[in-house]
Amino acid sequence: MRSLHVEGTGWLYRLSPRIKLASLALFSIGLFLTRDLTILCAATLLAAFVLWQADLGFRETIARLKPVLVTIAIIAAISFLVISPLDATIALLRLAALTLLATAITASVSISQFMDEIAYALRPLEKLGLANAADVGLAVGLVVRFVPEIIKRHEALRDAQRARGLETKLHSILIPLVILTLKDADAIAEAIDARGFRGQTSSADIIRGEKRHEDP
Repeated sequence: MRSLHVEGTGWLYRLSPRIKLASLALFSIGLFLTRDLTILCAATLLAAFVLWQADLGFRETIARLKPVLVTIAIIAAISFLVISPLDATIALLRLAALTLLATAITASVSISQFMDEIAYALRPLEKLGLANAADVGLAVGLVVRFVPEIIKRHEALRDAQRARGLETKLHSILIPLVILTLKDADAIAEAIDARGFRGQTSSADIIRGEKRHEDP
């Protein structure tokens, strides 16, 4: 599987993953607590600057942002039709700022780090017997790992249909995409159970084991 994380040496990569994830959460909350256009514009520029510091390169940045920005553009277009221009602009700036910063954080935090932080945050619930922190972290981490792979397969199925001169339709891509994804999920679940990874407190070994399963 391709990972959304990239290696880097800049200040963004040297920050603690906990600080970055906490900052993203606070940034998100702050966006929805204000309606000031000046503040929202400044937040969007700040998020764009942080993303620039991730050193993804122009093409990679566009490739990552394109699917989300298309969705945001559609939402914005509908918003301008059904609500006031001010409210639509506020919604657009909020989504844009959140998308830019989330992309930067995703690129600079590895899956194992992300899983460890999820597990750490859920430890109080684990002590109360309400959740298994390591298992929840593993589940969330695998979902994140699957995202780029699903996108890659969607593109491959779409290109295959176009190469055959077939009209690209949602149902003709969705069904094989779901089947392939479920097969991968079953294979990874079997590998996890076979290696006894469930219930571990560290996610680093889980990720390494999952990579060994993918790369024979």
